[in-house]
Amino acid sequence: MTIRTVLKMGDSRLLKEAKKVSKVNTPELDALIQDMMDTMTALNGAGLAAPQIGVDQQVVIFGVDYNPRYPKAEAVPFTVLINPVVTPLSKKMEEDWEGCLSVPGMRGMVPRYSRIRYEGVDQFGNAIDRSVDDFHSRVVQHECDHLHGILYPMRITDFRTFGFTDVLFPGQEVLDD
Repeated sequence: MTIRTVLKMGDSRLLKEAKKVSKVNTPELDALIQDMMDTMTALNGAGLAAPQIGVDQQVVIFGVDYNPRYPKAEAVPFTVLINPVVTPLSKKMEEDWEGCLSVPGMRGMVPRYSRIRYEGVDQFGNAIDRSVDDFHSRVVQHECDHLHGILYPMRITDFRTFGFTDVLFPGQEVLDD
């Protein structure tokens, strides 16, 4: 079990376009995914992108059964997604609170497409093609943004809705993402 250090906003490695994975089903990729799972689980994350742990590859993981940071969120199946392509299925956008393990202690209202299709492969090369909405859609968009050097604060349209969790939600237990 290896819990990796999560890079924080300001680290230039988070602003790069990640490289496509050329080979799947390798011991190196399996080890990366295991480290990502260990890290995400240890930090109660809903998802994690390889660039967040300093790995310049298009790999994201996500999944939520019950998470104390998202008590009202529906379940999202655990997924390993490699070389993803995200396509909006509607022009409708919804704003909701987001946080990020790379932006600890803060939250912001972020507009996201309410319904998307995502495609890619898993670690074994099996095709993934899903159409999703709501929280599932938000998590996928957030994690895939990391592969393009985008952190959620870059998507905030009204900075009056961005701040430290203890100030925005006084007296509430809100964990970092």
